[in-house]
Amino acid sequence: MKSKIFLTLLMAFTILNLKAQLYITKTGLVKFFSHTTLEDIKAENRKVVSVLDSKTGVMEFTMLMKGFDFPNQLMEDHFNESFAESSKFPKAGFKGTITDISKVNFSKDGTYTVNYTGKMTLKDVTKDISGIATFVIKGDNATATSKIKIKPTDYNFKIPTTAVARISDQMDIDIIMDYKKK
Repeated sequence: MKSKIFLTLLMAFTILNLKAQLYITKTGLVKFFSHTTLEDIKAENRKVVSVLDSKTGVMEFTMLMKGFDFPNQLMEDHFNESFAESSKFPKAGFKGTITDISKVNFSKDGTYTVNYTGKMTLKDVTKDISGIATFVIKGDNATATSKIKIKPTDYNFKIPTTAVARISDQMDIDIIMDYKKK
């Protein structure tokens, strides 16, 4: 009987310990910016879902492509219909690992810089991505930020010849995740 109680307590502790290492957000932010001499294009998606395992460094996020908000409806329509083909490829995401997660002390408020590697998927094209992220820890919250650059052509974004001069061949991507400990 004592071994059953001990085993039950051990399992409960393990489950609680596993939950304590997860950080989650459903309101992450991914925004992109394209600059040319003819036009600036920017959009934000504030409905990014992400999970971070603070012990292993495994991190993942996913978003709906139709979740991007543009300054005007015409840009949004062109993005969803022609460039991203959002009906055909509704989701994009990242799966990776913070390679030096041990640098982040999740129990101590502060700012920490780490490296990550992983795979970004857009329009069913998956590419290796690596970069630097900054974590700001405050209580049970962790904010992770990173900046990357991608080439739309690497992900099969087809840019019509009439729009080539208006869309940069390289886009700046800002990723901001405000995690809460679960």
